[in-house]
Amino acid sequence: MKLKYIAFLLFAFLAIPAVAQKITPAKWSWSIKPANPKVGEQAEVIFIVAIEKDWYLYSSDFDKDLGPTVTTVTFKPGAGYQTIGGLKAINPHSKNDTEIWNGTYTYFTGQGEFRQKIKITAPEYKIEGSYDSQSCSNVSGLCVPVKGVFSLVGKAEKTAVADTAATAPVTVDSVAEAPVAKSAPVAPTAPSAQAPQEESLFTFFWIALGAGFLALLTPCVYPLIPMTVSFFTKQKGGKGLAFLYGGFIVLIYVFFGTLLAFFAGASFANFLSTHWIPNMLFFTIFILFGISFLGAFEIVLPSNLVNSVDAKSDKGGFIGVFFMAFTLVLVSFSCTGPLAGSILIAASQGAFLKPIIGMLGFSLAFAIPFTLFAIFPGFMQKLPKSGNWMNEVKVVLGFLEIALAFKFLSVADQVYHWHLLDREIFLAIWIAIFTALTLYLFGKISLPHDGPAKNLSVPRTLFATAVLAFVIYLVPGMFGAPLKGLSGWLPPMNSQDFKGSQAVESVEQKNEALYSDFLELPLGLSGYFDFEQAKAAALKANKPLFIDFTGHGCVNCRKMEEYVWSDPAVLQRLKQDYVVVALYCDDKTELPADKWYTSKVDGQEKKTLGDQNLDFQISRFNSNAQPHYVLLDPRNDAKPMVPPVAFDANVGHFVTFLDQGKSIYQSAK
Repeated sequence: MKLKYIAFLLFAFLAIPAVAQKITPAKWSWSIKPANPKVGEQAEVIFIVAIEKDWYLYSSDFDKDLGPTVTTVTFKPGAGYQTIGGLKAINPHSKNDTEIWNGTYTYFTGQGEFRQKIKITAPEYKIEGSYDSQSCSNVSGLCVPVKGVFSLVGKAEKTAVADTAATAPVTVDSVAEAPVAKSAPVAPTAPSAQAPQEESLFTFFWIALGAGFLALLTPCVYPLIPMTVSFFTKQKGGKGLAFLYGGFIVLIYVFFGTLLAFFAGASFANFLSTHWIPNMLFFTIFILFGISFLGAFEIVLPSNLVNSVDAKSDKGGFIGVFFMAFTLVLVSFSCTGPLAGSILIAASQGAFLKPIIGMLGFSLAFAIPFTLFAIFPGFMQKLPKSGNWMNEVKVVLGFLEIALAFKFLSVADQVYHWHLLDREIFLAIWIAIFTALTLYLFGKISLPHDGPAKNLSVPRTLFATAVLAFVIYLVPGMFGAPLKGLSGWLPPMNSQDFKGSQAVESVEQKNEALYSDFLELPLGLSGYFDFEQAKAAALKANKPLFIDFTGHGCVNCRKMEEYVWSDPAVLQRLKQDYVVVALYCDDKTELPADKWYTSKVDGQEKKTLGDQNLDFQISRFNSNAQPHYVLLDPRNDAKPMVPPVAFDANVGHFVTFLDQGKSIYQSAK
């Protein structure tokens, strides 16, 4: 008996993680301000969202076509009020995501706040509606739809205690559950240390630092080293002035980054990331920068300005050191301007601190070596002599600037569906650019400022070989290869016309699957988007069902498809062993009225495809997070054949999951 009891407890303990659970990472509350508005007076409905640690909630003020679920609040037409303008998000964070979404989205951590202006039009008012949003975890990778309804009832003509209670904040669990009064809104908490933009800022700092070190090798900057040494050998002040010199270099660059940060807030960053005007402007600027680096012309500041600043550096002391640093910045502008401008353009599309962090990294790359040369002038004797190699560095940067320019054109093209720069066209342009760079590095072509041809150095030959290898890597992408290493830079796979053998499967799928006119499975998989249709197909094919609870705005759903599903071992099993059905839980497509129904879970009417799929996931599998993968036997679909799994980037685990389901299905025949 003891052994049986221990075995039972062990089984129960091991089974706990396998039980799907509904997750409520965000809770909404609402109130009206002022609490007792008068007839004809404007007021605000304030929504506070308490977000759990290590989770974030997408905001309402970014392009809805980007991918993530944009928070929406819908007000029912009611008596006694009318809305004024749209929903306003209060100080959300911002992130420019080039890996998954190819654009900038906004989000909240800790606590989110939205406000809607209204006008009270009658003595009694009833404000009702619903909210729809999405919360995702930085730790588990799960994404959860956050839905619910709200109601505020009050009287505008008096301020009795009963009226105040009627308009007091109400909090409900946020997973489409019936409203239940709870506590008042939670006080703001500090943003999670794992908020998405933090890693982005750290990474961006190192990118900017690397760009600064590249700029040091250009012909506009390198020759300034002897000038720096000469200046400090004449100064009295020693190491103190040298450190001050480096500090002034950083200060000047960071000043420009601070100016950009001040004028470019989160909403402006979203405009810069998605609107066609700034993206086309950036495309043009990068092209001009690149052509300038290739030697067609130089971008220089007025000589009067440079000479005036240089003259003031002769005064010596603190003032002289400042103007010496300023002279360095101005004289090197023709080479550093394009690089620093590129950093600022990239920074302007991110968080408030990004321009400051970018200029800090870029300027440190200048300040550190120039400060060291000012302190230890003997180091200068160990430097390689200036020569044609500096122009070669500049030309390489020119090719890179031109290649990066097409990223901005691609963003505008995708957002506005111009179809000018589909995936294969983008790849063809990059292949041409990097092929030209390869020929230049191997000495097969020359440009205006190149010196006489000489034997290739070993570093140049190795670098040329690396660029050639990159070109070879790009070529299979023209025929449908995913090129996962560049997934954040290239247009999405669905913009490519030719996808090899995958194209045939997609056509076959669209001929029979419901909703395939606007939904598509990844990686050329054939499948379905309706559970009942998929179940019937599985019975006919005598195969088990693979249910993919997913979402358009689910980052980790895309990562699973890109890094796990694309593995040959997984993809083969999905194609051969299962009938695949993808159920999008955030799709806003409204179904015909005869398909609407009232949910037994929350009592709300389900009108959209996404709402019905989410309701199915909650009611059948007691889960509301995506991604969520379920293996069912269509002959007896009362429960999953094996415990469902969520986000797990381990390919071996996913193969085992699929093999277990297949084995159980075959043994039940």
